[in-house]
Amino acid sequence: MKKPSKKPWPTKDAMQQVYEKNLWGGRDTSFYSGAGSHDRETVQPYIEEVIAFFKSLENPPVVCDLGCGDFNVGKELVSYTQAYKAVDIVPELIAHNKNTFKSKQLTFDTIDLANDALPEGDVALVRQVLQHLSNAEIQRIVNQLYAYPYVILTEHVPEAEFTPNIDIISGQGIRLKKHSGVDLLAPPFNFKVKAATQLLSLPAPGVKGRLVTTLYTVF
Repeated sequence: MKKPSKKPWPTKDAMQQVYEKNLWGGRDTSFYSGAGSHDRETVQPYIEEVIAFFKSLENPPVVCDLGCGDFNVGKELVSYTQAYKAVDIVPELIAHNKNTFKSKQLTFDTIDLANDALPEGDVALVRQVLQHLSNAEIQRIVNQLYAYPYVILTEHVPEAEFTPNIDIISGQGIRLKKHSGVDLLAPPFNFKVKAATQLLSLPAPGVKGRLVTTLYTVF
C-alpha cells in the first residue's frame, strides 16, 4: 500500500502572498516587511543593542539572519560581522535582496527554516519570524538552534501575562489575537539554554502588544 504523501507546510505560499499583495504595507513595487522592520523607534534600539553585543564578543561573529525579510534591519549590522548569512523562504525576496545589498561579508540564500538545514554560525538572529509559524514548524527550527552559541530572538507578545505557545496555522497572522505569544523556554518547546537576557521590550508600532528581544546563551 502506498504511504500517504506528507502534507506540505503552508508557510512559503503564505509569505509569498504577503509580499505579492503588500499585506504588510509598502509600495506596490516594493518588498516590505512591515512597520516592525521600518519604524525608527522600534528598529534603532534593536540595531544598537545587537551591535553592542557583537562588539562585546572576542571576535566579530558569523551571523545567521534567519528570516531576513526586506533587510532594512540587517543592512545596518553587516559591517560589524565576520560574515553575514541572510536567509528567507521567499525566493523572489532573496533575489531582490541580492540585487540591492552588496558586501564582501554578505550572502543571501532561500531556505525554509522548518525543513532545510540552517547555515552555520556563531549568532542566530530570529526577528519576528517564529510568531507566524505553527508549533510544529517552530519545534523543527528549535531543534537546530542548539547549533548556535547565541540566539537573539524577537517576538510580538501581549502586554500583560499570557498563555504561551497556543498553536496557530502558519501565515501572516500571529498569536496575539489568541492572547498568546511564543516563549521558547515554555512547553512544548522547552528550549534549554545556559542563560536568557532580555535586551529590549518596546511597544509594537501601530498595534497592541510589545516586541520583546531576548539573548539566549546556548552554550
